[in-house]
Amino acid sequence: MKKQFGYVGVLIMMVFVLILGACSTGGSGTDDNGEGNEAGGAGEKGGTLKIAIQSDATNMDPHFITNIPTANVLHGKVYETLVAFDQDMNIVPKLAESWEPIDETTWEFKLKEGVTFHDGTPFNAEAVKVTYDRLLDPETGSPQRDKVSMIQEVKVVNDQTVQLILSEPYAPLMSILSSQEASILNPEIVKNDPESLSKTPNGTGPFKFEKWNSGQDITLVKNEDYWGEQAGVDKVVFEVVPEGSTRLAMLETGEAHITDEVPVNDIERINNTDNLRIERVEGLAVEYLGFNTQSPIFENVKLRQAVSHAIEREAIIEGIYNNVGTLANSALSPNVFGYSKDATPYEYDINKAKELVKESGVDTSQEIQLITSDRKERIDMAEVIQSQLKGIGLNVNIQVLEYGAFIESIDTGDNDMFISGWGNATGDGDYNQYNLFHSDSHGSAGNSFFYTNEQVDQLIEEGRAVSDPEKRKEIYAQTQQIELEEAVYVPIRNYEQLAAANEAVQGFSITPVGYLDINSATLTK
Repeated sequence: MKKQFGYVGVLIMMVFVLILGACSTGGSGTDDNGEGNEAGGAGEKGGTLKIAIQSDATNMDPHFITNIPTANVLHGKVYETLVAFDQDMNIVPKLAESWEPIDETTWEFKLKEGVTFHDGTPFNAEAVKVTYDRLLDPETGSPQRDKVSMIQEVKVVNDQTVQLILSEPYAPLMSILSSQEASILNPEIVKNDPESLSKTPNGTGPFKFEKWNSGQDITLVKNEDYWGEQAGVDKVVFEVVPEGSTRLAMLETGEAHITDEVPVNDIERINNTDNLRIERVEGLAVEYLGFNTQSPIFENVKLRQAVSHAIEREAIIEGIYNNVGTLANSALSPNVFGYSKDATPYEYDINKAKELVKESGVDTSQEIQLITSDRKERIDMAEVIQSQLKGIGLNVNIQVLEYGAFIESIDTGDNDMFISGWGNATGDGDYNQYNLFHSDSHGSAGNSFFYTNEQVDQLIEEGRAVSDPEKRKEIYAQTQQIELEEAVYVPIRNYEQLAAANEAVQGFSITPVGYLDINSATLTK
């Protein structure tokens, strides 16, 4: 679990990071999470790494990316951040070589020298300022704006030094600066052609963007002028292959080297195939059944509570997921700071569910729309939920949507219920609580429940500003329980991140966030 520190603790941690940096050798390389990766000895430099992905990207502009599958193509590969996470979710240097708090609301960053964007534009303090000024500008309309809204001013001290001046203390600042929405953009493109960022990204990372054939594939090529350790392959092709069995067959035949979003019922097949292996790591994400609390039917809290009592969650974990992952009790994973083991969802009680349906006064003859993406496990879960809710007299219609259409539907609230998940990108509870439940985050920012509760808003805001980690834990314990009692969602499963690989590829991993770490990957010839 990611450790959290108070203000004094942060100072100690920063000193420790600086000491480590001073002791490291100048020639040491890092992967896209800032972590040395020594795997890959069995492979050779060069070649084309082929990755079969389930869903196409939705937008290449980090300020408008709102899902992990899209971020996975770019984060740490094309775009980089000031600081980054290693595989254990510790914060390490990236584009900033060191940093320190000047006071509780001012942080100063010393930037790496000699770094350029892919078109040759210099990376410097002005690039940081232009990036964050754009993200914070309401006219930009970024759904990610509130994630960094505590930044009041970005001050350029000199070319290699920048200060972030906050409106108030913000405990998880470093974690949010490590996430993809804090990617540093090319300042010349931001100034002169910002619209192009949605289709042609241009960052500082070890890979350069080459082309995007929408619905088909995305190609990256090795950045020969990269400031750090060179990538282990010459090219990466992300091929969009919606069907899980087809992706796996491509690994078996060598048409692809890696795939994520591995169907759980394929794990045994992978383990029994000589030329395949599976990578597994406990994730930070939680899967849930969500309610649109503003829909005409589910604005009724008693009906939401009835559905919560009617879902046999353990049966879903066992029957659909073959016990991959664990039973969730909250929207926060046990590996995320602020998680409360005492958060208590509504227990399975079919009789109580029926009573609450009657008390709700809802006309049960009306059709309830449940939407899901076209991922097999999600479809199976939807069918189980449909059957379970039929047992309390509710008529559920399932609508299966392609991933992009699914994202649009939950962002706009065009549904009654939805099966989704929240992939925490920072390891901090604020990323869940503010984005999923604060009233300022309705829609594409993350609050697809369209939930509003003034008390929860106030607690979440307090949790952002308090530096005492124990106090923050108490606050998040309160918010988690209120959200469960108001039946905003039904927690189902704590993720286990899975990726499958062909024996031809070495030196890659999947992170707890769900990103493929491929910068040091190599291929056997």
